[in-house]
Amino acid sequence: MVGRWSEVQVLKTLLLLMLASWLIPVQVLAADVLIVQSSRLSGYREALKGFRNTCTASSHSIVLEDYSETDISRIVREEQPAVILAIGDSALMTLKKIRRVPIVSVMALNLASGNSTPANITGVRMTVSPERYMNLFKAFQVRKVGIVFSQGRSGAYIKRARQTAERAGINLVLREVHNPRQTPSQLSTFRGNVDSLWLLPDATAMTRETVDAFFLFAMEQSKPIFAFSDVYLAYGAAAALEADRFTMGKQAGDMVNRLLGGASTADLPVEDPRSASLKINQSVIRKLGIAYSSD
Repeated sequence: MVGRWSEVQVLKTLLLLMLASWLIPVQVLAADVLIVQSSRLSGYREALKGFRNTCTASSHSIVLEDYSETDISRIVREEQPAVILAIGDSALMTLKKIRRVPIVSVMALNLASGNSTPANITGVRMTVSPERYMNLFKAFQVRKVGIVFSQGRSGAYIKRARQTAERAGINLVLREVHNPRQTPSQLSTFRGNVDSLWLLPDATAMTRETVDAFFLFAMEQSKPIFAFSDVYLAYGAAAALEADRFTMGKQAGDMVNRLLGGASTADLPVEDPRSASLKINQSVIRKLGIAYSSD
């Protein structure tokens, strides 16, 4: 019937379309960088802006909180990125099973340096250089600073901090923990032994469950706490040295650019943040009667 195709015509058309699809070359759009972001938190977005300000390579982004399950190994196999950028702790933990692709981590408490870090992972740690903290302790006139830490996560940083503290005349009183349950009991050993506490972004010593223990001890002993994020000012920290997230993203971008240029992660050790801002809790300082001098 006119206006209707016969079954033979339909089959011929389908066959021609199939032949055309085989003959036309298919271009696979593969990105140089796979970006795996833990969530859409503002801090992560700020770091991503800094990254894109520095690294203009083609990229594909995945936000883990948008998916109930993510087979990251399958995604990496299919996309075959040259480098992976991990933003946040969830992203880093999800990617630790990946061994053959260089990974640059930023905004992750779990980023450690030393033997505990897989050889293909580098990045920017959350804690600014020990030298900046020693200057802060001097400004607040504290000399005995208590730290609870885990060797696996913070050992390399603590080693640097001890060397810096010795030159600055600061006594670091160290308590090592192997799991979060040990944190409260180790804090109790600081009674009469320290005049302040220094919080590190150590995911073993510092968890949601142990944060209260730090600030309860500080309140009971009337000791100031120095933190790595201004989030802890609301808890009662006296001051925070917070790394600039945009700059951290730019640092990560520099690392990715070097990896794309042929460098290996062995050439790029974990870095301190290059820029940080000091934020002071004036009400806590007044309550504790602490003298602070910025000179």
